[in-house]
Parts: sequence; C-alpha cells; structure tokens
Amino acid sequence: MNEVRPPQPEEIGAAVRQVLGDSLGYLYPAALRVAVRLGLPDLLLSGPQSAEQLAKTVGADAPSLYRVLRFLATRGLFREDEAGAFHLTPAAHVLRSDVPYSVRSTALLLTDRMYWESTGRLEQTVRDGRTAFDGIFGAPLFDHLAAVPEDAETFNRGIADLSVIEQGGIADSYAFPAEGTVVDVGGGPGGFLRTVLTRHPGLRGVLYEQASVLAGHELDDPAIEGRWETAEGDFFSTAPGGGDLYVLKRVLHDWDDEHCLRILRAVREAMPEHARLLIVDAVVPAGNDPHPGKLYDIAMMTIFDGKERTEPEFDALLAATGLRRTRTVPTPGTVSIVEAVRA
Repeated sequence: MNEVRPPQPEEIGAAVRQVLGDSLGYLYPAALRVAVRLGLPDLLLSGPQSAEQLAKTVGADAPSLYRVLRFLATRGLFREDEAGAFHLTPAAHVLRSDVPYSVRSTALLLTDRMYWESTGRLEQTVRDGRTAFDGIFGAPLFDHLAAVPEDAETFNRGIADLSVIEQGGIADSYAFPAEGTVVDVGGGPGGFLRTVLTRHPGLRGVLYEQASVLAGHELDDPAIEGRWETAEGDFFSTAPGGGDLYVLKRVLHDWDDEHCLRILRAVREAMPEHARLLIVDAVVPAGNDPHPGKLYDIAMMTIFDGKERTEPEFDALLAATGLRRTRTVPTPGTVSIVEAVRA
C-alpha cells in the first residue's frame, strides 16, 4: 500500500495558489462573455482604444469595463499598452464577427445560461447521475431547443461556427474514396458534407436530418451541384440505405449509451456489406494529461446526458451493434475519426 505523501513546504504555496485560482476560474468565461456581448473585438479592429473610449461607444461604465479588460489581458485576450489603451490579440481576433474563422457564436453558446446554470449544478449530477439541464429547463436539451426558438438559434449558430473551424481538417485527415456515396447521418445543415463533396468531385452525398434542420441546409453550392440530396428521418430508428460511407460527426457524444446503441443499430441496418462508418468525436486518452475531451465531457454530463468516450468504450458500443472498429484516425483538432465496418 502506497503512503500518501503530504506536500513539501516549498510546494504548499504553489498548491494553494493553484487551488484558489481554479476556484475562481468561472470569472474568466464571465468576463469573456462581457467582451463578446459588447462587441469589443470588432470595435478594436480600427485601432487601440482606452476603456473610456470603448465604454462611451457601448454605453458601459468605464471603470468597471477597464477592470474587466485588465483581467482579460492577463489571459491574452487583449493587450494593454503603457498609455492604457487596449489592443487586439490573436485570441481577440477569433472573436470578431466578420472573419471566416470566428468562434464568436460558439463562445456565446458555451457561456450561455443553458451551459452555465447546468454546470453550476455539477454536484447534483455527480450525486444522482442525472443531467442537471432537465431539472433547470423542464425538458432535455433537444426538446427544450425545439420549444424555445431563441435558445435554438444560439445553439445552432454556436455549433455551426465550431463546425466551420474544424470540418476542413477533418475532411483532409481521412482518405475518402474517389467515387461513392457519403451519407451524413445527423449532419446538421450539411457543412461537413459540403466540404467533403467539394474536395472530392467524384463523390455524391446524402444529408439525413430532421425536417426542421433540413429547411436550413447549406448544400446549395455550385461546386457540388447535382451531387447531393436530402433525406428526412429519425436516426434512432432508420438511416438511408445504399451508402458507401456513413458519417456520425459529433452525434454520439450527445447521447448516453442506450441512445447510441439505437443510432448505431439503425446505421448498421442501412449499411451495405462493403460500407464503412466514420464516427467523428473526441477519443479520450488514458492518463493524467489534459485533453479537450476530458474538459468537454463535463459539459456532456451536465447538459446533454451524453459523454466523450475512450477507444475501449467505442469498441464496446460497436461490438454490441454488430460493428467492428478498424482504426482510429487523428485530426488536427479535438476530434478523431473512428472507422468501423460490419463485424
């Protein structure tokens, strides 16, 4: 039995600073949300400005705004110069509203009350194993979004912005065939499918989604004209047949194992013998090192009733539905591509 080693005197100070700093960590997303909501990254595009100048433009209290900006500058979101003016940094640039790599909408989603209040009840989730979101908002997330258009718009915009950032890297990480049909199951508005079809002129695509999502699809692009179609349905029960590649991009992590098994069974039933399935999700590594999947897993637990999974957990889901993992392909971002075939 290993004895617990208490911290040495020289370690105590650093440990205390770490724990207290982490205990106040919620202040950073609160301050970041203020900067985004006030549109400060856009305002600073014309050049450095003082807190007084910015406050006058946005109708804020200058001393309070200065204190928020000063704090954000310690995290590299802005930079204060010797004259007290604040400059854009790379982190602030990606929060602008006018750039193709913007994560402004995603930051607003991740700091929205849907996330904020649910995560604040993490202890409740740990104690009873139930997602906190349902108790706060009166329904599971996706039911809530269907009933509250304002929250649905916040969610859909945030997810769409994130997808734009990552979909090129994902598409370039996998050796898609020269010909065939890609079926994007639960593919949202179709941004990823559009990217794949644009990069591979010999491929055709099917976007499989609910009618409300398909109404806002993004496939009307001259570059892929005539090579795509949409199909309406419920991925818990069916999927379009006849595809060569089936894609589940950031779908399974939204759901618990029971729901994932239903999705995978529906996809397997639709897959021809030769077809492959690509599960695009974070794959959580073993060990103590930081990984985005370990961070996002807490949100999955408190908001979605889902989870980020390890490779063995993916293997178990696949085996239970008559599928078999053939390889895991890394991408430049948070997610990996888990390739599977019929067992």
